[in-house]
Amino acid sequence: MSSLLQPERRLVRDLGGESGDRMRSGNREADYILGGGFPTNSINIVMGHPGSGKTIFAEQLIFDNAAGDRPILYFTTLSEPLSKVVRYLQGFRFFDETKLGTEVIYEDVGDQLSKEGPAILIPVLKEAIRTLAPKIIVIDSFKAVHDLMPSDGDRRRLVYELTALLTAYGTTAFLLGEYTEDDILRYPEFAIADGIVEMSRRRLGNRDERYFRVYKLRGSKYLEGAHAFRITDAGLDMYPRLVSPSMPEGYEPPDERISTGIAGLDRMLEGGIWRGTTTLLAGPSGAGKTTIGLQFALEGARQGEPSLYMNFQENPSQLMRTIRSLGVDLEEAQAHGLQLVYASPVELQIDSIIVDMFRRIQQGKIRRVVIDALGDLASAATDQQRLHDYLYALVQHFAVSTITSILNFETTANSVSIQGVQNAMSYLSDNVLLLTVGGEETTRRTIRILKTRGSAHDLRIREVIITGAGVEIVE
Repeated sequence: MSSLLQPERRLVRDLGGESGDRMRSGNREADYILGGGFPTNSINIVMGHPGSGKTIFAEQLIFDNAAGDRPILYFTTLSEPLSKVVRYLQGFRFFDETKLGTEVIYEDVGDQLSKEGPAILIPVLKEAIRTLAPKIIVIDSFKAVHDLMPSDGDRRRLVYELTALLTAYGTTAFLLGEYTEDDILRYPEFAIADGIVEMSRRRLGNRDERYFRVYKLRGSKYLEGAHAFRITDAGLDMYPRLVSPSMPEGYEPPDERISTGIAGLDRMLEGGIWRGTTTLLAGPSGAGKTTIGLQFALEGARQGEPSLYMNFQENPSQLMRTIRSLGVDLEEAQAHGLQLVYASPVELQIDSIIVDMFRRIQQGKIRRVVIDALGDLASAATDQQRLHDYLYALVQHFAVSTITSILNFETTANSVSIQGVQNAMSYLSDNVLLLTVGGEETTRRTIRILKTRGSAHDLRIREVIITGAGVEIVE
């Protein structure tokens, strides 16, 4: 079984969660991050700035759990009017109008709060519990109720009464609010909360990035860190942060070499590259990186090894033209397991790329991966530390799953070293190959092997020729 994406039950078990005492969030990836979902009969705070996705997250949760003989109550306070909440809700695919008024009940208490003050909230909740016996209660926004309280003492009394009521009854509650990270240490509701999750939103260039983070989940093991997500018509599409895999007990790397699809390069590598290793292929534009990567992937398909070519540089039509120029029947190669995936570098987000890659690897039983190119992947990362963590975990996953990979990286023209790459990636790679382009009257390409881990290799600089049949090494 692939170690990249496990079945949901295995993921939950690995994080210490048990599905029997958990409530689904309505999102499989969020449940994985939460170690199986939210604990039942708990009080949880969903915090974040306006527009970060709190309400959509809560609504996806309640419609996913709307079944059985106990309804779900959704209270709106002084944030958005109930009519506006329901109107926008109708645009999502998880919305089920047949459940409104029976399994999912919305109630606007904003007018009562304005006229009678925040103390009215407890009697309203008591009456709802007495008459409807709800299994889930959502208050959106509880921060609005909090802000109406005249003093810290009044806030603490309200929170105490609310906690006693919800705990005694045995319902799962979600308190939404426009809180900040600093509020966690200041406000009493955070002290009594069993779970605290944050939905954040950051601007990056011309696009926004959203993240989901668990600050607290009492008695549970969860996946730490910021996890990217985006809002779609299906709700939240979440991408759990990539973490390094556990090394299986007694793990030994496979003692097998595989062909790169280039006979001369195989000879330079003493018969090919070790299965399950990562090769960094660095060089300037026009040096032949894409052609070498394609020949490696196509050789995999020819050998019956499903191969994934992740491309961020050439659009699909350009790539297909290059493949056909090599004399390859693209349809036949795809029938033998070749997958060509293109993503525009303008819209890249590293979290979504990695999750999509892992899904394809699992579903297609991929044995070879080419990433063209690392520089575009780096531009999708919000910071260098996040990039390093992702690349490190990525290489470890490939090793554990015995997936052989080539990672292309573009250097500056006429470069004779890869110092910029070396600091970031070369030490993580098992093999490092450097391509150069030079010459005055005619273009001259060369290749040299800077490193092969656990193997001898050709130390000489060899000339590279690109022909209609692909890359050839001059000996």
